[in-house]
Amino acid sequence: MMLQAINLRKVYNSVTVLDIPNLEIPEGQSFGLVGNNGAGKTTFFRLILDLIRADSGEVQLMGQKVAGSEHWKEFTGSYLDKGFLIDFLTPEEFFGFTAKIKGLSKGDLDAFLKDFEEFFNGEIIGKKKYIRDLSMGNRQKTGIAAAFMGDTKLLVLDEPFNGLDPSTQIRLKNLLIELNEKEKMTMLVSSHDLKHVTEVCNRIVVLSEGKVTHDIIKTEDTLKQLEEYFAV
Repeated sequence: MMLQAINLRKVYNSVTVLDIPNLEIPEGQSFGLVGNNGAGKTTFFRLILDLIRADSGEVQLMGQKVAGSEHWKEFTGSYLDKGFLIDFLTPEEFFGFTAKIKGLSKGDLDAFLKDFEEFFNGEIIGKKKYIRDLSMGNRQKTGIAAAFMGDTKLLVLDEPFNGLDPSTQIRLKNLLIELNEKEKMTMLVSSHDLKHVTEVCNRIVVLSEGKVTHDIIKTEDTLKQLEEYFAV
């Protein structure tokens, strides 16, 4: 099992913002998380990445507790928000820094950047700009690309389509689908866009007030089901 959330609970100011008794995500699954603002999506992802600590319960990745361990960092790539970037670096410097952390050689880095040329669309590399001076969409591209670096077996992306132009959204969707189908990469993707998440993910979980209300294996009717649910 790639991920298990066991009796996972997070409380802020006496308000329970996440309460998941049990949730399992097997290896190779493309898992989508949807819900309105404040549903607990980002809190769940931050708990998975040990960025915050649970009030009770735990998250396990590959059978080991995330809290207090480092093993999961070797196979996990993630991008939640611009806080994951080092914005006083250029994209080239940031990718170089990330490559060192991931143990990649210069040749590996060069190959990685070549593979992402189409995704970057000539807007990231060689522009002599700091990340902080890039547009929101290009900062998003930089962070998402870095999440793929190294031997990524688990990918965690929070609202990855935000700020991306239509062409890049399509490139990202195709990339995610390809990596899941060909490389069997386990993916956790949240999005407010129901169409995007149903196109990319084969399993969709709906969070409401921190609780799982629906757990759906995708069918032809899934998008319609979700639209009907959120239209209430």
